[in-house]
Amino acid sequence: MTHRIFSMAFAKVYPMYVQKAERKGRTKEDVDTIICWLTGYDQAGLQQQLELATDFTTFFAQAPAMNPNCTLITGKVCGVQVDAIEDPLMQKIRWLDKLVDELAKGKTMAKILRT
Repeated sequence: MTHRIFSMAFAKVYPMYVQKAERKGRTKEDVDTIICWLTGYDQAGLQQQLELATDFTTFFAQAPAMNPNCTLITGKVCGVQVDAIEDPLMQKIRWLDKLVDELAKGKTMAKILRT
């Protein structure tokens, strides 16, 4: 079964990540830092993905390098344990959701970025 989010444009969801962070006093730059940490995109690469309106499947398929520490991302998103998700693409999406949640909850960048 293919999830609807796989074909959704990353650029459609990205503003929601930023809004969630900004509502809690964090910045767009914080969100970008998290995305770049997770995927290996630099700022220009991230901007290009947003401009091209690539879907989540393409966004993660073209990611330069998933951070080796991404496996340290644990916990629940929407009641689902992220480290137990079997579909690799869905797990990447949920890792990103979890990082944005942590940002909005006020965690320090060092904790969010698993340093």
